[in-house]
Amino acid sequence: MRILTFLHSFEPGGVERVALRLVRRWREQGVDAPLFLGRIDGAMRAELGDSLDHHVPRQPSFSVAGFETLWMIATLPAFIRRTRPDALFCAGNSYAVVAVAMKLLLGRACPPVLAKISNDLERRDMIWPARMAYRLWLRVQGRFIDHFVAMAPGLEREIAELARPVKRAISIVPDPALSRAQIDRLRAARQPDEGRKGRLFVAIGRLARQKNFPLMLEAFAQAARSDDRLLVFGDGPERKALQSRAQRLGIADRVRFMGHVPDPALQIGQADAFLLSSDYEGVPAALLEALAVGLPVIATQCSAAMRSLLGDGALGRLVPVGDVHVFAAALADAPLPQDSAASLAQARRFTLEAASAAYLDSFAAMTSAKSASCPTGALGQPRRDPIPPMMTSLS
Repeated sequence: MRILTFLHSFEPGGVERVALRLVRRWREQGVDAPLFLGRIDGAMRAELGDSLDHHVPRQPSFSVAGFETLWMIATLPAFIRRTRPDALFCAGNSYAVVAVAMKLLLGRACPPVLAKISNDLERRDMIWPARMAYRLWLRVQGRFIDHFVAMAPGLEREIAELARPVKRAISIVPDPALSRAQIDRLRAARQPDEGRKGRLFVAIGRLARQKNFPLMLEAFAQAARSDDRLLVFGDGPERKALQSRAQRLGIADRVRFMGHVPDPALQIGQADAFLLSSDYEGVPAALLEALAVGLPVIATQCSAAMRSLLGDGALGRLVPVGDVHVFAAALADAPLPQDSAASLAQARRFTLEAASAAYLDSFAAMTSAKSASCPTGALGQPRRDPIPPMMTSLS
């Protein structure tokens, strides 16, 4: 089976990180798993792209970063026609528009698409007109996408209710945010600093609007003591604005923006609590890493999966999305008691080793159903020759 994964670039992001790990794992298992990238920019190229063969279209003389989705829609069809994969892997919500475009542009020649739902579908952060438009867009996805994957129990109900997939094909595959070896490393990194003055709070995430770091900074300013500190790991378009906000709130000397750091969870072992302030999420990989480390969690109820992820409150405290006062009250009460064994058990449910096999089962079921309705294959053509082991940019 040939499974084609398409990503914009190596720019840091939870969706892209998980997709790259899956591609590498599938190849280790002997699966033909080509990777298409719209461009090769990004910090994760050195971290996760090293020795990972990938395919890049000819690049123009100008940057395509500002319209990367349109660029992928323009360049991906030719690669699909040339390589004739058995299935397409849509790695997250942000790539659904590309998947639907492939269905429209290629018609019956488009392979079946398996899409992972990586973010909350309710999107209560949107104003009413935008939310209604988004729900219509979900219905469009349900019409064209062949198989959906929910990343945790509870999310499948959202998919069924809001996307209403025509084929009713939905699997639950715990998000492969961790590996067994990574969990062992993270657990070993847990070293509470008993002699430290003040509390240490940590957060990991892209500095983008979705993550609502302003809420976290406001809550920290309200509830933190004079010797408390907050470390924020990650980078993104909001960094300068967040640094300015910290200055205005008078906490700049107690908040450090660490930038992009490979495996940041290895550096949070001395923290007292992990903070998550997002407006919406699917299954946050950073939260799973914090559970693997053994940290108590304070998080917004930004996903239908959050309650099950935190063991109905046993592994952390959930607060309403956007409520700075409740977030600050939870922060004031930290550190919270934590069941270390339960935290570790929860993290172990979300491993690459388990998810890889489950994904392959879902791909097999999806392509078998497609073959039954189209005996000559997804493209209506005889089986093709292997893809050359490496195709880089033609520029």
